[in-house]
Amino acid sequence: MENILKYYEFSDFFKDASGTFSEKLICFSEINSKHFLIFAKDNETYNLYVSKYRSKKDIGQFPPEIIETLVQNYDKSIPEHRVAIKRYLV
Repeated sequence: MENILKYYEFSDFFKDASGTFSEKLICFSEINSKHFLIFAKDNETYNLYVSKYRSKKDIGQFPPEIIETLVQNYDKSIPEHRVAIKRYLV
């Protein structure tokens, strides 16, 4: 999983304070100035979301304007899971 996060330039994990991700650890990668991919980590499980925020500084501090679950229990060995990231970041 670490390779995926590095390759797609996800941020370091930090604790969600917005309540959106139940105070789990999250990281993000920027699609554009308002849209982001977010991984929420729960123990060894990662869920992938696409979201819209007013700015990057709002992530983890305020609820997103829009959020959609892309993949629950992300597994890099499943092609459809990898495609979910590529659809937005390549």
